[in-house]
Amino acid sequence: MTQSKAFLNVTQSATGRRWVGPSIEEDRLSEAMTQSTGLPAPLCRTLVRRGVADDATEAFLSPTLRDLLPDPHDLRDMEKAATRFLRAVDRRERIAIFADYDVDGGTSAALLINWLRDMGLDSTLYIPDRIDEGYGPNDEAMAMLAKDHDLIICVDCGTLSHGPIAAADGAEVIVLDHHLGGETLPDCVAVVNPNRQDESGDLGHLCAAAVVFLMLVEANRQMRAAGAKGPDLMAMLDLVALATVADVAPLIGVNRAFVRQGLTVMGRRQRIGLTALADVAGLDQAPTSYHLGFLLGPRVNAGGRIGQADLGARLLAATNQHEAEAMARKLDQLNTERREVEAQVRDLALEQATARGLDGPLVWAAGEGWHPGVVGIVASRLKEATNRPAIVIGLDGDEGKGSGRSVSGIDLGAAIQRAAADGLLIKGGGHKMAAGLTVARDQLDAAMDRIGALLAKQGAADIGPADLRLDGLLMPGAATVELVEQIEQAGPFGAGAPAPRFAFPDVQILFAKQVGANHLKITFGDGLGARIDSICFGGMDGPMGPMLMGHNGARFHLAGRLEINTWRGRQSVQLRLEDVAPAH
Repeated sequence: MTQSKAFLNVTQSATGRRWVGPSIEEDRLSEAMTQSTGLPAPLCRTLVRRGVADDATEAFLSPTLRDLLPDPHDLRDMEKAATRFLRAVDRRERIAIFADYDVDGGTSAALLINWLRDMGLDSTLYIPDRIDEGYGPNDEAMAMLAKDHDLIICVDCGTLSHGPIAAADGAEVIVLDHHLGGETLPDCVAVVNPNRQDESGDLGHLCAAAVVFLMLVEANRQMRAAGAKGPDLMAMLDLVALATVADVAPLIGVNRAFVRQGLTVMGRRQRIGLTALADVAGLDQAPTSYHLGFLLGPRVNAGGRIGQADLGARLLAATNQHEAEAMARKLDQLNTERREVEAQVRDLALEQATARGLDGPLVWAAGEGWHPGVVGIVASRLKEATNRPAIVIGLDGDEGKGSGRSVSGIDLGAAIQRAAADGLLIKGGGHKMAAGLTVARDQLDAAMDRIGALLAKQGAADIGPADLRLDGLLMPGAATVELVEQIEQAGPFGAGAPAPRFAFPDVQILFAKQVGANHLKITFGDGLGARIDSICFGGMDGPMGPMLMGHNGARFHLAGRLEINTWRGRQSVQLRLEDVAPAH
């Protein structure tokens, strides 16, 4: 459903994009929904974009786990995994948790640690060092853990770890993961993974923490059937919400309920680790999915990126207030260092990728000594800047370790896995939108050429600059706090469910100033008395800042997402400005 005419006749905005508004069909459906439900027109536009029918609006606006939680048995090996897990609990066996070093791995580990602690059982946490050990289980670590443990649970990793799992001699292994599976599975008790080759893919949008949560749902169910009571799982949804958003899982289906209800749990400030992290991050309002993705997630990740790999998971499982506060401060400091390292690598990577060309099916860069902990974030920045799949690699000795990020509709994980199967990568894997790889230095060009060719077959070379999709027009006087609150009922917004974006047509700039190093703050109005504040992060780095700062009374069309700004207890509407075009 597209329309041929550019929205507000903007064919090339300040950022070089064509504005695309609702189609005639979407306009018709949203108007009909407004009449039949009595909901505000901007909210109905958002619901129509989500594919919500008139008779499903109530259920969509109030997503509940009761209605949306899948049956854990829908996943293969789930019953076996939960049964073996409970046997370990009943027999007071020694349990080790081997987790990935990112937010999804850390929250997955914390879920298990907390659940087991509630059952009076301590467990061992093992998170590999990103630089020394790399992603996933390795032979040495698994063999070491097997000597002192009866059961090893691999979370957010393990699906492709045939050798390391075989090295866990004397211990049994359960894998709870979501990364793309290979043709064969490792020999272990259970591999629970919605992205196994023999799964339907219906639950492929789950992150690893959601898979762990479903296993605990099944464990509690088995305990109930035996007349026992398990720990309170609803109180653990804050962890599932954090992982879902930070791992950029699409906010559809049960993921919406996980995040919506997890935010409510988080707002109660009962998990001391998350509370300490929120405080150190300066979060002074009820948390939103934005805060999970941009304030809390990066800090939990910082330990695994450039510091102590297990720091995030330990914080999320902390029981001591003083220890939690100390860990939160350390993660905040590491996150600041990470940003500095990232900025250096980003500039070099963009320069190199630009020299290579930004119009191919793959944008990539590789550099000597680039920190492995930031290459994934820099790949994200390249992807956003070019609307192309991107890979960034840090070279060290004879090898390079890299990370890739993809754009909608292009499966990067499959391409990387294929290149690994072809022998061009030492190893590689992941999922559609994000993947990791290790490559020999002398195979670098050949491997990138092969991945580029595989992505070209998926159409990656034919993607133009991303159109800016708009959900409709709004006048400043209509953008009230009440309207924004109603629109937020269609959230949470994030990956796979972008927040609605509105255009404010033909407005005048009443105030404009630079804030911080490169941000822009403006106030705009329609000339009829209504005015709205707006913030444009990084606006002074591109064309928007100078255009609006030097407006000379000219009028503009502004486009962005609405949010509620809370300052000293007072709420007001703020526009997060994303694009601008002169109003001719």
